[in-house]
Parts: sequence; C-alpha cells; structure tokens
Amino acid sequence: MAEGSILTDDFLRELMNVGEVDILIGVPTFNDAKTVGQVVQAIRAGLLKYFPRHRSVIINADGGSKDGTQDLVRAASISDLPHVSNLHALRTLHCISTQYPGGPASGTALQTILAAGELLRANASAVVSPDSTSIAAGGARQFRSGYTGLWPAKI
Repeated sequence: MAEGSILTDDFLRELMNVGEVDILIGVPTFNDAKTVGQVVQAIRAGLLKYFPRHRSVIINADGGSKDGTQDLVRAASISDLPHVSNLHALRTLHCISTQYPGGPASGTALQTILAAGELLRANASAVVSPDSTSIAAGGARQFRSGYTGLWPAKI
C-alpha cells in the first residue's frame, strides 16, 4: 500500500485496468450478505438498461466482512442477468470489490469510493447503501436519465 493512502496496491492495479469511466456507483459494506447481492444486481440492471453506452464501474468498499459479503458482490456482478432480462451493455461494466484497512468505518469506505472516482475520472458518482432494498424492489426504475440525479435524493 502506498504510504499515506487507503488504496491498496492490488486495488490500484484493478482501477488501472478499468481506465476512465463515465459512471461510478459505490457500495460501502460491512457484513451485508443478506441484501448486497440483490442491490448490486439492481444497480447492474439499471446501468445496463439506462446507460448501455457509458463506461461504468461498481466499486464495493468493504470494512472486513466475515459473512461473505465481498463474495456475494463478485457473484452478483457476474450473474446471468443479461441472459435472463435481455439487457446488454455496449461497453464493459466493471465491478471491483476491495477491503479497506482499519475495520468498518463509513468515512473510510466513502473516502475509498471517492478516491477511486477521482482516479478513474468519473463524470458522475453515486453511493448506494447495501441495505437499499427499495432500489432492489424497484429495479431499474430508480435510475434517472442523464447524469444528474442518478439516484433518488433520499439515498
């Protein structure tokens, strides 16, 4: 890890492989296995439906979950969603999960996500709670067209 940085070398390498993005969606987690898979799938569905031409990434910043949260994020990001719902991206939709140092801290998770957005030169960023089951239940309807207001103001 670079001195004074919360971003690990492995995470930085993954970000470099992604390159610049148009849209970054951050999902901070800590032991959120009950809901996070459903939320990540809903985010993917919305990005694929409303922003198929945009370079997008979902960043999961995890505080050291012991319940398999990170594994569920990775599994949800490579699900068979396009085959089931007939949604296809015209660009690669990336999903990266990283564990930040120091244990669960929402400030550190947010700092990790925002630092990733800066490095990726994201044009738009949003942070979604892993407990946002209203997004999962509402599916892609929660996305807004254009870059302003990607998510409802209540989130």
